[in-house]
Amino acid sequence: MSQETKLDIAEDILALSFEQALAELESIVDRLETGDVALEESIEIYQRGAQLRAYCEDKLKGAKARIEKITGGVTSPLDAD
Repeated sequence: MSQETKLDIAEDILALSFEQALAELESIVDRLETGDVALEESIEIYQRGAQLRAYCEDKLKGAKARIEKITGGVTSPLDAD
């Protein structure tokens, strides 16, 4: 399958700031990595994590587009001399 499936993002996620969504995503990853979550709950929080990831990616793409618009598409590394 070459095309990505577009996720429906829950309304409560859409109301979060990027920072809030990222913090929740990090919390979900931590919970899943511990392995202390029951299977059904793991599936539920994994699904929410996928939505949070998609939301954060969209926010980052939007920020990048805004920066490129401001800079005329020319960006340089911050550590350039």
